[in-house]
Amino acid sequence: MQKLEIDHLTKHYWLERYGREVLALDDITLSVGDGEFMAIVGPSGCGKTTLLNIVAGLLPYEIGAVRIDGKRTEGPGIDRAVVFQHASLLPWRTISGNIRYGMEMQRRFDEATMRERADYFLKLVGLAGFGHHYPSELSGGMQQRCNLARALAADPAVLLMDEPFAALDAQTREFMQAELLKIWTKARKTVLFITHQINEAVYLADRVAVLSARPGRLKQVFRIPFERPRTLHLKRDPRFLEIEDAIWRLIEEEAERIGMVLAGDETSAGTPPLPAITAGFDV
Repeated sequence: MQKLEIDHLTKHYWLERYGREVLALDDITLSVGDGEFMAIVGPSGCGKTTLLNIVAGLLPYEIGAVRIDGKRTEGPGIDRAVVFQHASLLPWRTISGNIRYGMEMQRRFDEATMRERADYFLKLVGLAGFGHHYPSELSGGMQQRCNLARALAADPAVLLMDEPFAALDAQTREFMQAELLKIWTKARKTVLFITHQINEAVYLADRVAVLSARPGRLKQVFRIPFERPRTLHLKRDPRFLEIEDAIWRLIEEEAERIGMVLAGDETSAGTPPLPAITAGFDV
């Protein structure tokens, strides 16, 4: 059963300064099954976050359709929740108060239910004992756990995650990936996950969709064959590295197509090679 369907989605932006349109997404068709974890990668600027914001209902679209449980989406709804790059917790609220916030805004949970769900997800994300603390008293990783708990507590049909670990240091990011899988295994939500890190996508997801450089088009979808539960040791498995390399090759193709230069490449017309560019790629 398909929980989320993206059907021939196309998105234009109007650039007022230049008086013209820019094609951001072109004819994207993608479906995500009930309880499936789908990751999306692609070159920087390919429209990954634009796609997620359209699914979230935060951006309009002109052509195509986005459907959840067969119903076309028209703006934000209680069937979706977004975990952004930054925790964006309310500093005057306790951790429990922040987890309750989404439920309070929806006004579909009674007081006892909100208290019960806040306590449950507080424990699920490993923050038991921190409910009465304030965001400033928590580390960045702990704040992101609260961010995730807030989204899950609102009971969305689809969880949308936009590079949620991008602001964390490398070590914390690795541990948070493992923690996310443990949490997802228990919550079993349908997830659409945007990332700039290919091995993160391969480690977390059931499938990885690769978008082309702008305008973003669906280039290829990789089915990830590894059984769950997964440990971080999987990232050193030769089969894992083979999939990661295959996705990288697609990214490199797009880099060459739009004129980016990779390490070791030579440019034409006698122009000296540029320094290696890595910051603009999903690595």
